[in-house]
Amino acid sequence: MTELLLRPLADAFMQVGVFVALMVAPFGWARCRWGHRLDAALERRRVAAPLVAAALTMPPGCGGAIMVMAAYGRGAVSYGSAVAALVATMGDASWVLLAHDPWLTVQLKGLLLVVGACTGWLVDAVGLDPRRKRPAAAPTSRRVAPPAPTAVPAPAPVPVAARAVPAAPRPAFALHEVGVLPVLLWLAIGGGATVSLPVTFQLLDPETLYLVLGVLGATVAVVVFARAGCRLADDDESSASETSFAAVLRHGGHEVAFVTVWVAVAYLAWSMVTHLTGFDGSTLPVLGVAGVLVGALVGLVPGCAVQLVFAGMFAAGGMPLATLVANTISQDGDALLPLLALEHRSALVATVLTTIPALAVGFAFLVLA
Repeated sequence: MTELLLRPLADAFMQVGVFVALMVAPFGWARCRWGHRLDAALERRRVAAPLVAAALTMPPGCGGAIMVMAAYGRGAVSYGSAVAALVATMGDASWVLLAHDPWLTVQLKGLLLVVGACTGWLVDAVGLDPRRKRPAAAPTSRRVAPPAPTAVPAPAPVPVAARAVPAAPRPAFALHEVGVLPVLLWLAIGGGATVSLPVTFQLLDPETLYLVLGVLGATVAVVVFARAGCRLADDDESSASETSFAAVLRHGGHEVAFVTVWVAVAYLAWSMVTHLTGFDGSTLPVLGVAGVLVGALVGLVPGCAVQLVFAGMFAAGGMPLATLVANTISQDGDALLPLLALEHRSALVATVLTTIPALAVGFAFLVLA
């Protein structure tokens, strides 16, 4: 029972969740503080926008790609830029891969940057843009005669007692703004980090403590995930406007819980398969062509949940690199969801377009392997 259920839960939290937390807070703060400047850079550099859009997706998570989708909805960037961001984003699966193999993740992100930018430039060169309604053009600079001034009655005097009293400044950080469950999760992360980091670098081997802290942290993550509606609530445009440290911790806690739960699902599923059937994934590389096709087609599913399962299977040794590459290029993460709401026709065409470079690069990996 320990190896079948408890070990996968502990590994999901200690090997992935803790490392996600160590990165999500600084990345979340940077996105909230400087996200508007990156948005403005897209509008100023329209020719280089596909490259800029692909570069914005390099930090883990879906925030950069969602920002590009919002800019496309306003007409600030081309359709090729939107496609470039969808091709280049790794979504929340990047947390899993960073915890598993940081250098491989950096190499994959460099590949995604190149493939995404080239795909975006090619889409713009072809002139493809399936958007039904174009954003309204900016008004011209014609002179309009100002309206005649009208008499404005003087305001009535306001009694002293009724005058507004300036509110006291709010503190920059309040613990209750984070929430009880996210605070508990961050406490579990802090305890887990003290054990997970030495274990990861093979400095310690505290078997019992590792299992206890890992299962405890995974349990808290499941509760946070369930209370958030089993979805990632911070991957939207409104979260980018919140710049308080409490908001960063709250949203970061939700993201850690989201990633941990789906990684735990992948680890548990793989543990069940290996224990019940004896299948260890060693035969998957012989299914290379089928694997690339499956990886690219699974990328058509919006959201990060299935992609996290794929990344978890790769980390567990259950699939070859070519399949992972095809899935990583094809998948659009959570960024496709706001694009579906803004321009559903553009979103459907974009998610199909991303499978083309996914298949091409995936098959190239098979040939070069």
